[in-house]
Amino acid sequence: MKAIVIHAPKDLRIEERDVEEPGPGQVQVKLAAGGICGSDLHYYNHGGFGTVKLKEPMILGHEVAGHITKLGDGVQGLAIGQLVAVSPSRPCYQCKYCREGMHNQCLNMRFYGSAMPFPHIQGAFREVLVADTTQCVVADGLTAGEAAMAEPLSVTLHATRRAGELLGKSVLVTGCGPIGLLSIICARRAGADLIVATDLTDFTLGMAKQLGADVTLNTAEAPDALEKYKADKGAFDVLYECSGAQRALVSAISVMRPGGTLMQLGMSGDMTLPMMQVTAKELSLKGTFRFHSEYKTAVSLMQKGLIDVKPLITHRVRLDDALSGFNLANDRAQAMKVQIAFA
Repeated sequence: MKAIVIHAPKDLRIEERDVEEPGPGQVQVKLAAGGICGSDLHYYNHGGFGTVKLKEPMILGHEVAGHITKLGDGVQGLAIGQLVAVSPSRPCYQCKYCREGMHNQCLNMRFYGSAMPFPHIQGAFREVLVADTTQCVVADGLTAGEAAMAEPLSVTLHATRRAGELLGKSVLVTGCGPIGLLSIICARRAGADLIVATDLTDFTLGMAKQLGADVTLNTAEAPDALEKYKADKGAFDVLYECSGAQRALVSAISVMRPGGTLMQLGMSGDMTLPMMQVTAKELSLKGTFRFHSEYKTAVSLMQKGLIDVKPLITHRVRLDDALSGFNLANDRAQAMKVQIAFA
């Protein structure tokens, strides 16, 4: 079978890999769709992010969906031919954090396409994938492309859960890539009143407006666009920082209301923050990392028509054109979510 393998920055190859057979409690899935994520782009562009660096070739990908082709021994509740969204989250269920219900912090996490541990955890961008039944959520009524979007949607659902009460709140979203747009959708579903979004391109901001932002601000054209929100110590109750850029976070801190919550979703390198502002405003700074239980909820919300992710899927490319897909995904002036069609 073919797989998409990263060797070094800008060294992406389509290589042959052996097809695996499902063991007890596992299923074999023929992939149909896989979304190129920001972390995939970090590996492609830079060989990693922050302290996480490639040390060996690694199959990329963790936003995937496909159809079941084989069942392992003892599998119940799943059937050959079913479309399933496949969660990349594979905690051990045995470590102290798993026992505390913090599965996303598992000490032995096997998250698809991650260079955090060594040997690296190989990813899901392969024509045939073997997955545990606990990873698979039946996606009846969805397209494969929609089902693959369950992963990034889960990220923003987890962040929204950690943000706390949003009913009637004012929300700022910095960075309008796929995670930023999904944050807008989730914040609105959670009851946010005012949503302001910032980014550097009219294309991304146009999509933010389409998906529910009340106000969009191009901070490339108008670096001081947030200035009016500084009055009376700030205007926003909650920040979704989705760019991973220090400048965006620092600018946002100046427009947060006292007692507000900063949710950091974007991941790049370490940041230097104006801690005196954080202290004086009594702001809460929260990280948010991956997800676990939210994955099934993401599929359910899409199936019920309560969240529509289709507008985010702007491009699809064939597996053999994966390299062009990655280059396209790098262009935020024209592409939002680029997906690879495996079948």
